[in-house]
Amino acid sequence: MSSTHPVRAVILVSGRVQGVGYRAFAEREAGQLALAGGVRNCEDGRVEVDVEGERSMVDAFIERLRAGPRLARVENLHVEWTAPTGRHRGFQVWY
Repeated sequence: MSSTHPVRAVILVSGRVQGVGYRAFAEREAGQLALAGGVRNCEDGRVEVDVEGERSMVDAFIERLRAGPRLARVENLHVEWTAPTGRHRGFQVWY
C-alpha cells in the first residue's frame, strides 16, 4: 500500500488520557499532519480518535498518540483500520 493512499483509523486510547489535555494534543498533532477527523472522550475513561489521511501521516499520528501530552500515561492504543469516508474537513474535538 502506498504511503499516499488515503486511510481511516479508529483508535481507542486507554490509560490516564482524560483531564490531561489529550484531546487538545490530538487536535494539534492532527493539524500539523494535515489529517481530518475528530477526537472525543468516552464514558469509560478512554479517548476515541477517528482520523483520515495519507497512510504515512496517519502512522506518524499514531506514534504521537502513543506518547501523548506530558501529563498523560498511555497504557493501550487499539487501532482499527477501515475505509476512509472523506466526510471530515479538518480535525476537531467532538463533545
